[in-house]
Amino acid sequence: MPSSRLTIALLAVLTLGVGTAESATRTPAARDAVQVVGTIVLADGGISLNQAISMVERRFKARVVRSDVRQEGERKIYVLRLLDDAGNAQVVRVDASSGAIL
Repeated sequence: MPSSRLTIALLAVLTLGVGTAESATRTPAARDAVQVVGTIVLADGGISLNQAISMVERRFKARVVRSDVRQEGERKIYVLRLLDDAGNAQVVRVDASSGAIL
């Protein structure tokens, strides 16, 4: 039964490690760096490309088939090409810092 003891010991170590990492993300400084806007959580750097894709797919009831990241002056813009169930294509631009659809 030494292997089962080793397995239990490894699980205990992994569980403790996860708890430590989780508590590190809940520091006051980390909470201050996050701002809630509607249903999107913005970190200091804005929203991620994955967050923008999820938001646009829900809002337009379509699937993102292509994405590009463009820099326009000081702004980072996500350019998302969508395709709906009827086969209609459209392009949606999202401001990466605010999550606003342009």
